Amino acid sequence: MPVDRYAAFSRAPSLPATSVQEIVPDDAADIAHVSLALNVATPGNVRVTTLDGDVVDVEVAAGVAFPLRVSRVWATGTTATGIRALY
Repeated sequence: MPVDRYAAFSRAPSLPATSVQEIVPDDAADIAHVSLALNVATPGNVRVTTLDGDVVDVEVAAGVAFPLRVSRVWATGTTATGIRALY
């Protein structure tokens, strides 16, 4: 097993993600964990509920980590595909 040289440091949102979860947009269910950022395979609009409870549409470019803490990714209003939450 590789040694994690940074294991003793506290986790901060500005640090790189350490895990990724594929997201299936859903109007009725939150994602498993609040994200640090989103990434998409194809660009487009992503409707999200932020950690503070705002429901907003954001335009996300493909292949870029978009730093946004979200608790839900909505199916309605989302046109981007291949959505992943970075943690």
